[in-house]
Amino acid sequence: MPQVLEFKLPDLGEGLTEAEIVRWLVEVGDVVAVDQPVVEVETAKAMVEVPCPYGGVVTARFGEEGTELPVGSPLLTVAVGAAAASAGPDSRAPSASAASSASSASLASPASAEAESSGNVLVGYGTGAAVARRRRIRPVAAAGPAAVADAAAVVTVETDGPVPVISPLVRRLARENGLDLRALKGSGPDGLILRSDVESAIRGAKEVPVQAPAPAPAVAAVGERLPLRGMRGAVADKLSRSRHEIPDATCWVDADATELMAARTSMNQAGGPPVSVLALLARICTAALARFPELNSTVDMASREIVRLPGVNLGFAAQTERGLVVPVVRDAHARNVDELSAEFARLTESARAGSLTPAELTGGTFTLNNYGVFGVDGSTPIINHPEAAMLGVGRIVPKPWVHEGELAVRKVVQLSLTFDHRVCDGGTAGGFLRYVADCVEHPTLLLRTL
Repeated sequence: MPQVLEFKLPDLGEGLTEAEIVRWLVEVGDVVAVDQPVVEVETAKAMVEVPCPYGGVVTARFGEEGTELPVGSPLLTVAVGAAAASAGPDSRAPSASAASSASSASLASPASAEAESSGNVLVGYGTGAAVARRRRIRPVAAAGPAAVADAAAVVTVETDGPVPVISPLVRRLARENGLDLRALKGSGPDGLILRSDVESAIRGAKEVPVQAPAPAPAVAAVGERLPLRGMRGAVADKLSRSRHEIPDATCWVDADATELMAARTSMNQAGGPPVSVLALLARICTAALARFPELNSTVDMASREIVRLPGVNLGFAAQTERGLVVPVVRDAHARNVDELSAEFARLTESARAGSLTPAELTGGTFTLNNYGVFGVDGSTPIINHPEAAMLGVGRIVPKPWVHEGELAVRKVVQLSLTFDHRVCDGGTAGGFLRYVADCVEHPTLLLRTL
């Protein structure tokens, strides 16, 4: 009888304490190899595949898709033993006598179980073993420990040879569209058939009429396919949801930022911690949101209500080597410029080090996006769902400007506001943006809100 080992949700690192099950990659009764991905989970920072450090037969799964589990919770159990581990891709079903012998075998020793474990439990680490092909276990009549032993010993594959497919979704997609997986050539490791292979074959079948003559083979360049996984996949899902659910609109204005930059220079010359431009703009945003609270809200379509939020948790876009993240400054409305500068600096450093916690990446009510650091003037940003608005700031550069009736060279910035048209109309959005621009041009206006 094999030894049944429990695989728990590993520590995903970077302060993350829980993850949501997005998609199971194996089912009960599947044979898995050491370090084979068994489940896809989503954290506050990324969507990743979790590899199992044990090789054997899956005997149980814990949690349905959509369930959130804390780190350390059981994910699945694996029957580990010589019979289960030795079942390779080309294995055939053993005879009845062989199955009987295997079912009466002794329990695997701890040493053998350890030998069949990679010891790798962190996401993204593995031994580099080839991805094993999945095989279905022959149903057994008995239950309990004897059934586990038989499941480990009696492994069958299709009579025509195994099909290199891991994901049950790929099998179902092919079955629903009448596609024979044996006719496909997989583009994954060791010929593994991926979902993209099946979808490509389905599109090809739909594009070619049944009664039309076969077209002459054409030579075409094959583009590179990059999977939407990890942080890039999570960002794609969030932005797609924003554009799907939020009817957004954008307005913009140019502003003379000369006085704002002069005020920053004076503040920094006075001593103390340096004041950032982002902190000054954040202070202007919180003052503007106090005047136009409609933009510091969210929409609850289930109850058909606009929820105005009591405080400002200000998110700001930060580009890192791992991609774009949006840290959140809590209670930004209650912080002065010095406090905002210090918090921006702390969160930016944590973002670049990859040590932001889920609490520091969630709960924003309004986002400030300084895309001017990329050397561009304007943009129409996508709202950070479920927020209602985002202020975009372009680069501040010298430009010709009419100042006090005379043509002069001034430091000009373009400001853009993308807002959820469900929470307000253009008049409110325009009033907010105009107030922000006025504060940029005349920073002393902020004294009225202090």
